[in-house]
Amino acid sequence: MNIRQFNHIFFVGIAGSGMSAIAQYLQGIGKNVSGSDRYFKPETPNETKEKLEAEGIQCFLQNGSGITEKTDLVVVSTAIEDTVYEVQKAKELNIPILRRSQVLALISESKKTIAVGGTSGKSTTSAMIFDILQFAGLEPSIISGAGLTSIIREGKIGNAKVGKGEWLVIEADESDGSIVQYHPEIGLLLNIEKDHQEIDELMQIFGTFRDNTKDIFITNRSNKLASTFSVNAAFDFDIDNNNNAAGFAGENFVQNGFQIQFEVNDTTIKMNTVGKHNMENALASIAVVNQLGVSIQTCAEALVHYEGIYRRHQVIGEKNGVILIDDYAHNPAKCAASIAACQPIAPKVIAWLQPHGYKPTRFLRDDFVKEIAAVLRPEDEIWMSEIFYAGGSAVKDISANDLIEDIKKLGKKAFFVEDRNQFVEIARSHFAKPVVILLMGARDPSLEKFAKEVFEKL
Repeated sequence: MNIRQFNHIFFVGIAGSGMSAIAQYLQGIGKNVSGSDRYFKPETPNETKEKLEAEGIQCFLQNGSGITEKTDLVVVSTAIEDTVYEVQKAKELNIPILRRSQVLALISESKKTIAVGGTSGKSTTSAMIFDILQFAGLEPSIISGAGLTSIIREGKIGNAKVGKGEWLVIEADESDGSIVQYHPEIGLLLNIEKDHQEIDELMQIFGTFRDNTKDIFITNRSNKLASTFSVNAAFDFDIDNNNNAAGFAGENFVQNGFQIQFEVNDTTIKMNTVGKHNMENALASIAVVNQLGVSIQTCAEALVHYEGIYRRHQVIGEKNGVILIDDYAHNPAKCAASIAACQPIAPKVIAWLQPHGYKPTRFLRDDFVKEIAAVLRPEDEIWMSEIFYAGGSAVKDISANDLIEDIKKLGKKAFFVEDRNQFVEIARSHFAKPVVILLMGARDPSLEKFAKEVFEKL
């Protein structure tokens, strides 16, 4: 198959971040794209739908009306089951059906591709690479899992853009194993942590990712597991500079409020963001673009203007001595890094987490407890509301309160408020000023609205 052979492409579940990104990219290269989503309701405003339609993508209710004899490809996400009516209709009409990742693989075969892999930081690092290449005049394209602020400001969803240049930046997702389908010119491995699969499975998946990379494979030598896949130390990066082997070493990290500063090979980098993990993401970006001839000095000039991405330490606002930050963190390592990044901002951090999915919460229970308890300072607190349930046949044999009770046993300040809408009122007496309230969670499309509601109540 070749992406060029399809002209009328229909997406089932087009509002999802991964699906909407591919849909916008294909529309941007001249395809006739349309789609449906269960979140599209009659006479009900939907921002994603409006932005897709502004790009020329026709949106339908999820009732099959958008699939016709003209449709030559139907794209489905991993969340779409074969029993969905639109999938059945596509089969009746003998229209090829491909998963989102399969279509992304076809797209990447048509461009020179930089594939960003790893358990954490893919969206942020993809955005940094894109911004640097854009600044350097290479006019890249991007297909991301999150909206870049620089593109959102153009009135778009922000997770895709078609550039005139030869390079395409994509996120290579390991959660569903689809990362093994890509054959990029440059492969980047940020880290390996327990998340959706056991470590043994992840090592196999990322090993295939390395083997499938055509030209240059770059790894994080600071991450014990990722470093085992190194093929050339000169390509790699290291935030600890333990052995002076990595080609790109980060040193002298400092965070002042919402700004970080560090050095890469004697060049000073300043960024308007937080956390040592973002130094790591920036180092990875620099290691990649340097292979394309972009100097570290040019990277420094680009990154000082980096605006971040949607729901990654997004500052909602400050009110009555309370700084509210919204973040996509959802696995143990990400949550711990997110909390740590907020600690230089205020003497107290109140972190709130809505875990998603009963199976992943059960799978990661011990890791959540260990990572979060380790990062909390004596004055910090962790709050959780009940696990987000997206539907299906999940066994509800665990509660977020089970994690809270485990963290309490380790002597940390931990609290459970089942209904998240009661969080502000119940926690209000804990808001010693100044304080950062950090909201964390993923998969739930209403989290952005929840953050705004929290801010209104402060």
